[in-house]
Amino acid sequence: MPEVPVASLDPRQQKLMENARIALERGNLDYVAEVTAQVLKAAPGCLPVRRLQRVAQLRRARGKGGFMAKTLSGFSTAPFMLGGGRKEPAKLLEMAEGFLAKDPTSVPALKMLAEAAGGLGLPETVAFALDAIRELEPANRANLLALGDAWLAAGKPADALRIADEMLRTKPTDGDAQNLMRKASIAQTVTSGNWESKESFRDKLKDEAQAVSLEQSAKVVRSGDMAQRLLAEALERVAREPANLTHYRAVAQAYRQQGDVGEALAWVRKARQQPAGAADAALEKQESELATELVERRLQAAEAALAAAPDDPAAKAAREAAGAELGEFKLGEARRYVERYPNDHAARHAYGVLLLERGQTDAAIAQFQQSQKGPQVRVASLVELGRCFRAKKLYDLAVAQLGAAKADLGAMDERKKDVIYELGSCLELMGRRDDAIAEFKAIYSEDIGFRDVAEKINAFYAKS
Repeated sequence: MPEVPVASLDPRQQKLMENARIALERGNLDYVAEVTAQVLKAAPGCLPVRRLQRVAQLRRARGKGGFMAKTLSGFSTAPFMLGGGRKEPAKLLEMAEGFLAKDPTSVPALKMLAEAAGGLGLPETVAFALDAIRELEPANRANLLALGDAWLAAGKPADALRIADEMLRTKPTDGDAQNLMRKASIAQTVTSGNWESKESFRDKLKDEAQAVSLEQSAKVVRSGDMAQRLLAEALERVAREPANLTHYRAVAQAYRQQGDVGEALAWVRKARQQPAGAADAALEKQESELATELVERRLQAAEAALAAAPDDPAAKAAREAAGAELGEFKLGEARRYVERYPNDHAARHAYGVLLLERGQTDAAIAQFQQSQKGPQVRVASLVELGRCFRAKKLYDLAVAQLGAAKADLGAMDERKKDVIYELGSCLELMGRRDDAIAEFKAIYSEDIGFRDVAEKINAFYAKS
């Protein structure tokens, strides 16, 4: 079953999709969901339609709990092979679509969609489903590896490289991520050089030693000589193909693995200066992270100097200056990123936290009001809004936000206890003693040792 563009749909379906886009802009989400489901039933391989459907589903959900997650918790999380889904992938696809219509944030349902798409031979839809999981669970390593492989299967090695970069920034020695980087780099080179016409990869390389070097680049344990050799060869490839961003990434990664953050940053910036690099979001993010790490290292050095001479006024001043520099730098980077990617709700939330830390409460409120639209950061944004309103002594508004956050949470875990405690504290400040105690009792009945709830409950009954 091939994946098809909207232009390949019949005229009636194309008209329906145009109407659906207009309906989305007007907020008629039920109509969008209905029309996209109708079109996907006839053309399940039309990914643009599926993307439009998901936007409508997420907007409609607006933070509703992923209740289907428990129902589907037994669904296999094992990696799948493209085309290796269940015996009846069409029925599996129908099930996945039904679950996602009810809860678009259900990770098990998205895994089901990916497996069904694999069984139907829709590699880009597989990547779409796994990328949706990445947005919900950005630290899910198994999913990131599966997503990288899915992008390779879809013939998009640049996207696979982006995933490998993301993983290696978190853990530079991750062997699986290094292997993904190697495979994606080779695939991109094959695509750009038309190597598929050759008998084999090694024939094209001409040199056995170069083949061994590429294979060695995926190994976790590297000697100093091997690391230097890989760096030298990456530099040579940049000289031969100065427009190939993959080679710049390899040089930057090699320097970072050696601990030379300054050189790694310099090479990322060189890559960003290339025509294709200016618009590369992964490189942009990597540049910001490396630049931040350099400033953090200056702060660490200042702290070490202060620890060695705690009574030295110059060391204290240097530590304060380095801390202020880091705070301003992070704030500036966050602001620039949000200005460029205004629909990145997680980035808006992070920016709001930085603003709130610096006492810019009104500016932080504006960011959290936008970031709460993202399901993955909705609860966290509501809590931060509550704290902002509490800081401004707008206790009734704080209670409304914290109450909404509480309603979105299920089991009484640490996160929910924190929210309820904040809610109870605001109710206390409003003079609503009985309502506050009711919130503290909910925590007390589950965890008597949480903060000072035992003292609050005992004091309440003593006065009663």
